[in-house]
Amino acid sequence: MNRSEGNTGKSEVAAQSRFATDVTRPGRHAEPDRERIDRVRRALEQGGLDAVVCALPKNVLLLSGYWPVVGTSVAIATRDGRIALAVPADEAGLAEKGWADELLTFTPGSLRAMQRAGDAVRAPLSELCQALRLGGCRVGFEAGEAVQESSYAAIHLYGASFGAVLADAAPDASWVAADDMLAELRAVLTPREGQAVSRACGIARTMFRDVRRHVRVGRTETAIAAALRRSLATRAPGSARGDGFVYCMAGAHAALAAGAYSRSRGDVTIAPGDVVLVHCNSYLDGFWTDITRTYSVGSPTPRLRAMFDAIFEARDAALAALRPGVQAAAVDRAARSVLTRRSFGSAFTHSTGHGVGFAAIDHDAMPRLHPASHDVLTSGMVFNIEPAIYEPGVLGIRHCDLVLLEASGPRILTEFQTTLDELVLHESA
Repeated sequence: MNRSEGNTGKSEVAAQSRFATDVTRPGRHAEPDRERIDRVRRALEQGGLDAVVCALPKNVLLLSGYWPVVGTSVAIATRDGRIALAVPADEAGLAEKGWADELLTFTPGSLRAMQRAGDAVRAPLSELCQALRLGGCRVGFEAGEAVQESSYAAIHLYGASFGAVLADAAPDASWVAADDMLAELRAVLTPREGQAVSRACGIARTMFRDVRRHVRVGRTETAIAAALRRSLATRAPGSARGDGFVYCMAGAHAALAAGAYSRSRGDVTIAPGDVVLVHCNSYLDGFWTDITRTYSVGSPTPRLRAMFDAIFEARDAALAALRPGVQAAAVDRAARSVLTRRSFGSAFTHSTGHGVGFAAIDHDAMPRLHPASHDVLTSGMVFNIEPAIYEPGVLGIRHCDLVLLEASGPRILTEFQTTLDELVLHESA
């Protein structure tokens, strides 16, 4: 797909002249995030690119302020700050809540003919590329593997066909992989984006406060998870779409939360003395959270109390290490050393955290708080801190907070249920 890496001279001229074009269709209804637009523009300039074209919903959100529903939308951002969108017609009303300068719609299918989304998007994408004069320019695109959060029950991903669609839309452009640039842009949130994550955390906070009402001895994990999830559908003022995922894992089943995914089971019921791990990924308009709390049903045993104490001490150590300029690996080391000193090091089987916001559960999202990470913390990053202890066949305990790093240090977005006393549930609850 990378047709040429050597058109830099031509692109320098194009940067200022090719993108002066009339609006194809007025699309901007929301107040633009000027900071985000400027960051994208600067990244394109530093990367020697004239524009970038994206179809992954998280990248469309990054460029245009619009979070696609079914994944067929395509966004273009140019070096002079112009934004264009091609979206399916039934998403037009939602897309207008973004800040695109140009918005074209297309119909993925009809009763007259059967076609794939890649065929349907070719015409509007070609029109936008021509309007933005991308011919002969160096244009970035998504070329590698990616994790994409689910915005609907099924999401369309163009995959390898995206290259052919782009080649048809702008056959004279030089296409350059832009995955690293996009990952770095997603890693540092603007103040507006950080506020969106904070609002999503606020919805989750309400849900976690309902745990005491829903976790009862004899109730199944699935019943608890379903009851808790209902509150996530509450829309915050000014938001269009809010919801999320909730998982409940109790007793020995909670140890499996160390794996790549969580799963609530209908054949697991809460028993006296259990630990109950509740994991939540809430979202508002495409900005995600990653939060976990673990509860003790009844007074914890001395050993269980020691586990909770170790996890909270590891959390405090990680938070104390957070400041701009710190190596992400140092934060992992701070948390891991506490658990090791408390004899639980081998039971902490994953990294201390990863980037959150445009991502929910993506361990490659920067900053990666991993022992081997080379990432450096920057003001504006949002990530989780999730020290944990897992004993296979016995129990699992994880405490996962979301943190926004500011110039002055960390701001905890999930400052609730942070002591063991707040996590102890009466057995009759």
